[in-house]
Amino acid sequence: MRARVTECRREAQRAGPAAYDWTESVLGHTDDGWFTHQAPVRNEPAAGRIVVVSADIGAGHDAAAAELARRLLRQGRQVDRLNFLSLLPRPLDATVRETYRGMLRWLPWCYEALFNATGRSSVSVELLRAALRPAVRRMLGRLPPDTGAVVTTFPFANQLLGPMRSAGLISAPLVTYVTDFAVHPTWIAPGVDLYCVVHELSRQQAAAAGADPVQVVRPLVNARFAAPPGLTTRAARRHFGLPERGRLALIVAGSWGMGDVARTATEVLATGCAEPVVVCGRNQRLYRRLRRFPGHVLGWVDDMATLMRAADVVVENAGGLTCQEALASGRPTITYRPIAGHGRANADLLSRSALTSYIDSAQRLRPALAALLAQVDSGDAGADVRVDMATVVAEVLRPPRWGWPG
Repeated sequence: MRARVTECRREAQRAGPAAYDWTESVLGHTDDGWFTHQAPVRNEPAAGRIVVVSADIGAGHDAAAAELARRLLRQGRQVDRLNFLSLLPRPLDATVRETYRGMLRWLPWCYEALFNATGRSSVSVELLRAALRPAVRRMLGRLPPDTGAVVTTFPFANQLLGPMRSAGLISAPLVTYVTDFAVHPTWIAPGVDLYCVVHELSRQQAAAAGADPVQVVRPLVNARFAAPPGLTTRAARRHFGLPERGRLALIVAGSWGMGDVARTATEVLATGCAEPVVVCGRNQRLYRRLRRFPGHVLGWVDDMATLMRAADVVVENAGGLTCQEALASGRPTITYRPIAGHGRANADLLSRSALTSYIDSAQRLRPALAALLAQVDSGDAGADVRVDMATVVAEVLRPPRWGWPG
């Protein structure tokens, strides 16, 4: 054990003073306190497995990780999934999740202030990084010795794994897939080898914040959204018991059903342009509240690809996974009453990219809906020329191109 720790310290010393100081702060001055499971992760990248680190906070991070794992497994790769929150001691894991949910639901102004503060100040990100140091031991214990690459879909994971990579505790390349359109500074950390984003404006934003290198990739959305096999709009509507005629506006608010969903549904109904179809996700309180709403109200939906095929237009409020699914399905999309924090940041970038129509007032909702509904089925968006994320990860596993330390 003493030899393992000594070797780790030597590698950190070779990496530079900053890496050595960080490693010493984790190791302390004992030779056997932190590496009871394994030494620094050393591997053969060309033959190693891929560890995808996500978090079960909302559904977007996990859904992206699951889609990436599915694509990599189809290539014959070995893939492990790791929930970042499971590295936190109980009940801290649940506390983080429920605090985030509570702020979004009851104190959105507080979440907005926290989101903006961490976006403006590097000190807050450094404090987060320091707070995660006690999880180093658990992370090392969860990475198999044959790890060839680590891919993250959750920003806080970068603040732990990035410094570990810089300090030489992990020799496998570290890649991150940013699940939002907007790139918050908590995604960016020293030691990340490659950042992957879904739009050119996202790439520019990430590069301006210090991320390097940054690559634009195809969203981690199931291919069924783009082309559900043999599924017509009428059949999709029958599947969900929706009217086969008339215009339908699908209102989505993520897995937690957060934001001004009831108000949005009422305002969409008032336009007279389309019947609202409201997805409440796992928000049972919202579902009960809308039971008598004169539209169509659904709870949790497993088959969103079919439901989007049933709709004529999508109204979303967060700019995350569901927005990417709507865009992949080719459905015209409106960003309306975005949730605090990342929702508003995504809405701003989406507005500048013209991927969705960002509507900032009820007065503009009716003309916007009418205009988009007039364009339904007006043409083909064309092939998506962005590179596949699984292809990027496969390339990362090739040392000659990337030059990772072996």
